[in-house]
Amino acid sequence: MNALRNAVLLAGLALLATSASAATADDMKALASKSGCLTCHAIESGTPGPNGLAPIGPAWQDVAKLYKGKPGADVFLTRVVLEGSNPYGSHWKDQVSGLAMPPNKVAIKEADAKKLVKWILTLAPK
Repeated sequence: MNALRNAVLLAGLALLATSASAATADDMKALASKSGCLTCHAIESGTPGPNGLAPIGPAWQDVAKLYKGKPGADVFLTRVVLEGSNPYGSHWKDQVSGLAMPPNKVAIKEADAKKLVKWILTLAPK
């Protein structure tokens, strides 16, 4: 009886660990859409902005490429998502049409922003 109970508990824990740790691309795209992120950002590099103009914000593959391997990138980018960015210090100048990222605290919860940023950082082209 104890062996069966332990096996059931282990199977349940394994299922929980798998579902909790693996946010799918579809989940992250849904979160981004619901939070308004896809209004300014594309996922793939080279995606044009509205009316064929430069995109408003950088594509997430470009963000991932720029920040790949940089310590603290997830913390920094989460802060940018929540608090916005400095229009005078934009390193995306001449690549995007937007001047700065607006603060998004009202559009996305901090925990969700952290999840989204961690996923974005996995999108760097190989």
